[in-house]
Amino acid sequence: MKVLGIETSCDETGIALYCTERGLLGQALHSQIAMHERYGGVVPELASRDHIRRVLPLTRQVLEQAGIDASAIDAIAYTEGPGLAGALLVGAGIGTSMAFALGLPAIGIHHLEGHLLSPLLSADPPAFPFVALLVSGGHTQLMQVAGIGRYGLLGDTLDDAAGEAFDKSAQLLGLGYPGGPAISRLAAGGTPGRHRLPRPMLQSDDLDFSFSGLKTAVLTAVRRGVPDEQSRADLAAEVEAAIVGVLVAKSLRALRETGHERLVVAGGVSANRRLREQLGAASARERLRVHFPEPALCSDNGAMIAFAGALRLQAGATPTAGVGAAIDGFRVRPRWPMEELAPVV
Repeated sequence: MKVLGIETSCDETGIALYCTERGLLGQALHSQIAMHERYGGVVPELASRDHIRRVLPLTRQVLEQAGIDASAIDAIAYTEGPGLAGALLVGAGIGTSMAFALGLPAIGIHHLEGHLLSPLLSADPPAFPFVALLVSGGHTQLMQVAGIGRYGLLGDTLDDAAGEAFDKSAQLLGLGYPGGPAISRLAAGGTPGRHRLPRPMLQSDDLDFSFSGLKTAVLTAVRRGVPDEQSRADLAAEVEAAIVGVLVAKSLRALRETGHERLVVAGGVSANRRLREQLGAASARERLRVHFPEPALCSDNGAMIAFAGALRLQAGATPTAGVGAAIDGFRVRPRWPMEELAPVV
C-alpha cells in the first residue's frame, strides 16, 4: 500500500509517500520560518496562504522522487487536527479532493499521533507498550501507549508548553524564531546555574507540566539586567537546563509509575541535544530504552502522517473521506484531545 501524507497543521508544508512494503519512497518539506520570523511567531492567515501555494508542487516533487505516477497511490492521509484551522483546511481540502478525483480512500490523522508514531520509522523501532513524551508546539504530554490508537493520558500541559517556553524566552532574550534552536545555539556557550531559574512542578505529585512561571522568571532576570553576551549565554543555558530537567524528571517518573521500560520522545523539542544527552545517560543508568525520531522527522513532516495513515488503514480503520467513507466530506479539528482517538484492533 502506497499512502501519500499531507501535513499542514501550522508553519511547515510536508508531503511524503510511504509504502508498507518498501518504506519511505520520497518526502519534501517547506518551512515558513523565514516568513514568520519578522513577526516573532506564526501569522495564521499567512501560513494558510503559503500552504495553498506549496502542497501541489511539493506533491509533484515527491512523486518524481519516488518515480511513480499519481495513479499508483493507494490512499491519502492528511492532518485533521489539532492545529491552525485555516492551515488544516488547506491540507484536508486538497487531500480529500485528490482522493475523490483519483477514486481513493482518504483518512484524517491526529497530528500528535503522527509525532508519537514517527520513531517507528527508525532502524530501531520501539515495541508496544511504552511511555511517550510528546513535546510539539503548544503540547507537552506524557502518554501511556498500548498500541495504535490505544493511548492513556498520564500528564498534560496546564499552561505554557515546553516549546512555548523556549519561544517566549528566546523573544525576551532578543533571539530569533523559532526559540528552541535559537536558545540551544546561544546556550552552547553558556553555563547553567549562574542564573537561577525555577523548575516548575518538578516536585508535584502528578505528571503535569507548567512553564508559565519559568517565562516570568526569565522576564525578571532580563529586567534585572543581562549586561553582556556571556551573561545572555548563561541565561539561555539555564533556560534550557530548567526545561530539560523537568522533562527528564517527569518522564522517568512516568516510567516508574507505569512499570514500562521504554520511552518514546517525539515532537520538535525531541531534537534538543541536551534532552537527548540527559535521557541517554538516564537510560544507561537505569537500564531503560529511549527512542527518538530520526532528526529529519522531529519537526512537522508528511512522512509521519503518511505512516500513521498506512498503519490505521492496514488495521481496518474506516476512511474519513473518498472511497469507503460513510459520508462524502471532510472536517478539521483545531482542538482534538488524543484520548478521543478511536483505537485500532
